[in-house]
Amino acid sequence: MGVLAAERIKLTSTRSPWWCSAIVVALGLGFAALIASVSRSSKGNPDGQTVNVASAVVGVSGFGVLVLMIMATLSVTSEYRFGIIRTTFLATPQRSKVIGVKTALLAVYAAVLTAVLCVLAYGLTRAIYGSGPGLALSTSEEWRALLGVPVYALLAVAFAIGVGVLLRQSAAAISLIVLWPLVIEPLLGAFGGFGRNVGPLLPFQNGQRFFSQTISESSSNWHWGPWGSLVYFAVFVGIIFTAALVVLNKRDA
Repeated sequence: MGVLAAERIKLTSTRSPWWCSAIVVALGLGFAALIASVSRSSKGNPDGQTVNVASAVVGVSGFGVLVLMIMATLSVTSEYRFGIIRTTFLATPQRSKVIGVKTALLAVYAAVLTAVLCVLAYGLTRAIYGSGPGLALSTSEEWRALLGVPVYALLAVAFAIGVGVLLRQSAAAISLIVLWPLVIEPLLGAFGGFGRNVGPLLPFQNGQRFFSQTISESSSNWHWGPWGSLVYFAVFVGIIFTAALVVLNKRDA
């Protein structure tokens, strides 16, 4: 409980978590309002843009989760940069406990924040756009698109902290967590047959498939369903986080 209190104070007494949270809120609700407003003008037109649950929460699931990952990795790399981590480990020699509590706190915070924002973004979209076949929440796919984002955010934050522990450098860690899902994986998946075969093995493609309504099943040779993709992504995150704990306890702070 003492470690939890210390990590809570770090989270609430620094500016970056507050700024990052404000950006996530602005992105989540701003994108929802923008997409709903633009799509409303073409509603009823066969060639117009349709809105579904996934597009309503895309500001949260896309850029919002990415900002939370940056916030999470900075919570580790900033402590290494300013030497705070040494004081923390002197007070609590069990290093795995410190990182584990930090991860649990930030992951739960990210899950709660994204859950609230997904519900608000969905409600805002319904208020602006109105009802539609993709916004009915009548299928399991639509419910996953709404409630799967917090699960993805929780795992993504754990991955970001693992990367922060492994690399220790803010620039390197942020570059990796930004380029991996936004550039590297889409680039690998774009090479025709190779992309269709390698796509199901890419971790973030699997994580996003769990809640996405836009990833085509024919674009990749998937070997499992959406729940299998979630398990695959969770296992990948577990491997990275476990490797981070092993390295953490072997090298100097």
